[in-house]
Amino acid sequence: MNTKLINAKASILSGAFLFDRKLAICLWFGLSILAIFLNYLHNDYNNFIIFRHVFYHALKHANLYLPYPEEYNDVNLYGPVFSVLIAPFALLPKALGLAAWVLFNTTFLYLAIRQLPLEEKYQNAILILCAHEMMNAASWMQTNPFVGACIILGFTYTHKGKEVWALFFIMLATMVKLYGVVGFAFFFFSEKKGSFISWAILWGLVFFILPVPLANLQYIEQCYIDWYNALVVKSERNINLFIHNDYQDISVMGMIRRIFHWQDFKNIYITGPAVILFFAQYLKFKHFGDLRYRFYILCNVLIMTVIFTTSAESPTYIIAFPAVCIWFTIQPPSKNVNAFFIFCIILTSFSYSDLLTPYVREHIVRPYSLKALPCFVMWLVLLYQVFTEQYLAIDIRNGLRVKKILV
Repeated sequence: MNTKLINAKASILSGAFLFDRKLAICLWFGLSILAIFLNYLHNDYNNFIIFRHVFYHALKHANLYLPYPEEYNDVNLYGPVFSVLIAPFALLPKALGLAAWVLFNTTFLYLAIRQLPLEEKYQNAILILCAHEMMNAASWMQTNPFVGACIILGFTYTHKGKEVWALFFIMLATMVKLYGVVGFAFFFFSEKKGSFISWAILWGLVFFILPVPLANLQYIEQCYIDWYNALVVKSERNINLFIHNDYQDISVMGMIRRIFHWQDFKNIYITGPAVILFFAQYLKFKHFGDLRYRFYILCNVLIMTVIFTTSAESPTYIIAFPAVCIWFTIQPPSKNVNAFFIFCIILTSFSYSDLLTPYVREHIVRPYSLKALPCFVMWLVLLYQVFTEQYLAIDIRNGLRVKKILV
């Protein structure tokens, strides 16, 4: 028994437990299943009810983006193709459909992380470190894990030279929640750029007409117009209600608006320079084929998808936080890296839990959108490391690898 305790202590202190496959699977799925039971316990089905009605409203040719207060709170903001994606889950009894939907998202992101060109033990580390954020996303029942998985798969299949599948996932995510459009950042990594564009057009057309069997083409065309209008209204509402609704706009702009009480702060003051800095990374064109450089771009894409949008909520960070974990996993080990990651995981992943006490969450973190702060700092670190080519210091044999995580 003493030997087992000593080994367990050594595993924790060395960080070796982060490489354990069984622990990764248990935490990743176990915490999400716990979130399902908590939703049952609190009778919290609202988001899933919104989603399942997208399917039924499409069958009735009803406007997918109007409020239906007699059925649920809030409104749908997903693209018309979502009516097809949610159909298998909408047809199930409500409780069973909710569980199946959450497990589908959890499994899909799990499989996407398993496709990353990293050694399995580093995939395990990413899963373990992201498990709590996955639980948070699961409790909200949204599509963010699905979208994050599609972006990762878009990267992975582009890296493998399989543009047909890369664009399948990129366009599917885009047609569901627009965030997927960031997958086009991987265009420069494709050796068959004509094929990349062709498959984007083809899959775009496929997903555009995919809901037609549920309704008709004219109705679907109107749905896309309604979707655009709903997103414009939502963006304006996120800004105008930033004081009264601190669940929205958890972004860099939201931090500025809330910390400085600057409601008229324009997004372009941040998003404009951010876009310029992002594309400036592509000046390292001589390293386009370097997997280490490609991973840095992937991390940058996943983070900026969240921190520069006014639609960002706490569960949206399941898209961004895997990037923080990927970065941490591939870094040459140092105490500074460890300290910075601890800052990230506490303030981003655990800030909405009771770990920091409800008072800190309700009166400090949420009112000032501080969940976005570590990811914003991480984004700046990524830029600095790309511009100074620090990714070249990463060991790259048999895929990306480092000797150990903690020192």
